[in-house]
Amino acid sequence: MTEKRVARAPLSDLLSSLPSVDRLVTHARAGDLIKAHGRDEVLRAVRNVLESARAQWRSGKPGGLAATATATDDALLVALLDAASAELDARARPNLRQVLNLTGTVLHTNLGRAVMPREAIEAMALAAAEPCALEYDLGEGRRGDRDELVEELLCELSGAEAATVVNNNAAAVFLLLNALSSRKQTVVSRGELIEIGGAFRIPDIMQRAGAKLVEVGTTNRTHASDFEAAIGARTALVMKVHTSNYIVQGFTAAVPESELASIAHAHGVPFVVDLGSGTLIDLTQYGLPAEPTPRDSIAQGADLVTFSGDKLLGGPQAGIIVGRKDLIQKIKKNPLKRALRVGKITLAGLEAVLRLYRDPASLPGRLTVLTLLTRPAAHMQEQALRLLPGVSAALDAVDLVASAVPALSQIGSGSLPVERLPSVALSVAGRGRAGERNVVLLERKLRASPTPVIGRIQDKTLLLDLRCLRPDHEEVLVRSVCDAASQIGKSR
Repeated sequence: MTEKRVARAPLSDLLSSLPSVDRLVTHARAGDLIKAHGRDEVLRAVRNVLESARAQWRSGKPGGLAATATATDDALLVALLDAASAELDARARPNLRQVLNLTGTVLHTNLGRAVMPREAIEAMALAAAEPCALEYDLGEGRRGDRDELVEELLCELSGAEAATVVNNNAAAVFLLLNALSSRKQTVVSRGELIEIGGAFRIPDIMQRAGAKLVEVGTTNRTHASDFEAAIGARTALVMKVHTSNYIVQGFTAAVPESELASIAHAHGVPFVVDLGSGTLIDLTQYGLPAEPTPRDSIAQGADLVTFSGDKLLGGPQAGIIVGRKDLIQKIKKNPLKRALRVGKITLAGLEAVLRLYRDPASLPGRLTVLTLLTRPAAHMQEQALRLLPGVSAALDAVDLVASAVPALSQIGSGSLPVERLPSVALSVAGRGRAGERNVVLLERKLRASPTPVIGRIQDKTLLLDLRCLRPDHEEVLVRSVCDAASQIGKSR
């Protein structure tokens, strides 16, 4: 029907042409929808579609369902059921969706951080599907401690006496402070009062934990004498925070961990280190920049060390505390430990990942995070050359030009903030002003793809960094680009 005919049709005729809910849900097409989504969901969708048609026709705006107003009776039914089907598909789509991470940030906090290895995924699936001995001592036949599932591995890999696990590193720091420094003082260098993602700040965590922060030194320089002068009768901890998400350069000074440990111990207080995104191994052996490890801190005299499970370690989200047995036991007796503890799925994934660390030589091929971080640029260049023909052919029709360009990836999640990894990206630039507008449109439409593709716009160019693109996802990327280009072409 033309727009004029819709506008001239009496509203009463338009509304009376709509079928009943019952007629729609008893249509043959609706049977398949009910099997797929359930009767209640189909009823909801049908009612929504009918109400949308009524609102559209009352507004006098043609288009959409209004275009079927004078169509044949069956054509109207099919059109309404098509609209209901689209709504059902949208409602059935998971909110937590797989994406292609082409941002160039390997540990992207907003995209779920570490992609876990096969061993962890299988262990987590089994823990989810079956009963398991989470807090059950199989040898004694009585209640056990869930931390024991990973404690031996954590102690072996860190050199600590004991370990406990909570749901993230912020929780680990919070629990440690609440258990050991509530209503007492914790001494920290002013240059280490970091803010992590989401505006979570070390001073705020300390305040909520009940610890009184004592800042020493200046933003860029802190000396041993500053700590010596600050420690008093109310001091419970001396704390060092690894500034993993920024770096201060130039006229700087910091007190080494070994010296801080000596100062703290001389005054009879524990020395604790928050490593944030700490790794369990020396990354330089794989050609990556150096990052402090829990073993390093323990060897330097730290009594407790906290770090994340889902960053450089490459496992599920978790906060890990390792160190002296007496202090770990005190932390575990804190009532907040139960509120912050992790479940069986997290522990299963963490255990599987920790076991991989027993064979460091095989880690680059088995630990997904390390595989991505050590991926040779030559491999990405070959991948770019495979992708370019299909991508270029689709983009050319909408004034866009694709090319393979050198790029710099980053580790992400606050790890090694100034270090960059050589990479290769597909660069999409526009021809003329129309093409520049289409770059923005392409980025938006790729995000709206069935499998969203997440890149980054830089200097009016869309960069799709290939560091994290698996070979089996190449076809998905090309198809997404082709579909997005087609949509742009139709809208011109």
